[in-house]
Amino acid sequence: MPIKIEVFTSPGCGKCGRAKEAMLTLVLELGEGVVRGHEVNMLEELDHAVALGVVAAPAISIDGELVFTRLPSARRLRQTLEGRLKEAPA
Repeated sequence: MPIKIEVFTSPGCGKCGRAKEAMLTLVLELGEGVVRGHEVNMLEELDHAVALGVVAAPAISIDGELVFTRLPSARRLRQTLEGRLKEAPA
């Protein structure tokens, strides 16, 4: 089962585009069978964002868990995903 990454964005957020780009790059590099990405507009899905504890954009959740409350480096995001892949049951 693929790992699910959600990037929480909001209109006018300068860093949100970079967060979305980092997520899409990883999805392309690792493949959709391994990682699936989804952009979440916080204004449209406020209940979902609040339920995960997101208070500002950009934020990134992995498999329904808020992992980054601000934009991580592409390297840190990749390392976190690779760690999760190693932990995933075969």
